[in-house]
Amino acid sequence: MQAIQSSSLRPSPVDPFLKTIPQFTNVKPLRPKRTPFISASSTTVSAPTREKDPKKRVVITGMGLVSVFGNDVDAYYDKLLAGESGVTLIDRFDASKFPTRFGGQIRGFKADGYIDGKNDRRLDDCLRYCIVAGKKALENADLGSDSDKKIDKERAGVLVGTGMGGLTVFSDGVQALIEKGHRKITPFFIPYAITNMGSALLAIDVGFMGPNYSISTACATSNYCFYAAANHIRRGEADLMIAGGTEAAIIPIGLGGFVACRALSQRNDDPQTASRPWDKDRDGFVMGEGAGVLVMESLEHAMKRGAPIIAEYLGGAVNCDAHHMTDPRADGLGVSSCILSSLEDAGVSPEEVFLVLFLHSFDVLLLLCPLNSQRKAVTGLQERTNCCRYRQYILGHICCPSGTKSNICTSMFSIS
Repeated sequence: MQAIQSSSLRPSPVDPFLKTIPQFTNVKPLRPKRTPFISASSTTVSAPTREKDPKKRVVITGMGLVSVFGNDVDAYYDKLLAGESGVTLIDRFDASKFPTRFGGQIRGFKADGYIDGKNDRRLDDCLRYCIVAGKKALENADLGSDSDKKIDKERAGVLVGTGMGGLTVFSDGVQALIEKGHRKITPFFIPYAITNMGSALLAIDVGFMGPNYSISTACATSNYCFYAAANHIRRGEADLMIAGGTEAAIIPIGLGGFVACRALSQRNDDPQTASRPWDKDRDGFVMGEGAGVLVMESLEHAMKRGAPIIAEYLGGAVNCDAHHMTDPRADGLGVSSCILSSLEDAGVSPEEVFLVLFLHSFDVLLLLCPLNSQRKAVTGLQERTNCCRYRQYILGHICCPSGTKSNICTSMFSIS
């Protein structure tokens, strides 16, 4: 993701490539006192050919989230910079009999002003998180209540994915069937359990009539959604897309399922340090929950409405290593080929990459795979720019929204 800087706000560039970024007068104002974590090589590099058509260039104009740190992007980023942990003991239900009794549980969530009271009481948290994050992103993109005047809603779509959908509604429905019979199953059981309902309800609320569906690819869901949303814009099928992920699985069946997989850390005596992805003594990941959404639109559309441009989506790729249900190839071939395809799609040379983010589930092979693939895919990348920034230890592993929240971090970091 490429940050777009204002000519009046020029920090010391973290990468020489930033010097060549087009300057726009309608850039979102940046907050002061942000210090870059890294600086890249000062050697000038010639980038491969990039997309120049403003109708096909895709920019990020809004960000919204629901997290253990609340629903405000700035507050979320400040907490990450401060190194505060959102991982605590679970108190939403009695977890005392589980070998893992902690996670990144959201507390005190309120949807006031975003969801009406009746629906707020009956919706699954997965859907509530999606709707609030989506509407927050629209507000951040200067598309609040008067958006009717600024965009063609027939050319605006929603693509918010989830791995498990309305898991609480599903669990309650099964329990009602077993204990009381089928007549006690709520009529909202199927609609609120299926994975596309977050996108659907958000579109209904904001009136977006463009492409609308969901993608479910586990922890990669959000990035798949960004890739698909960007391509809808590139192909001229939409001017604007809301894209991201949502998940709410910290309930007994969700926790129990991951426990059965032996995937979770059991450091109940020290939950805030349990998520330690690079530690030789790691013993599993930590569950989290929430939602993260970006507003993506064509550069032409954003410029025309005077949108606050935060960053530019340059390209992406998707593939499969066709190897194992959970373990990646140890040689990293699947990931490395995807990275190379992504760089080609973006028109970016390896030497221009100054930040690499990894997402994994704390297994040894999953750790080795991105390291091996990174070395293969970005040969020649200078060591001090070949780095990883990680925020999972603070939030827990939030599954589907992971890609969005990492991209929000990247965007905030890039414009700092």
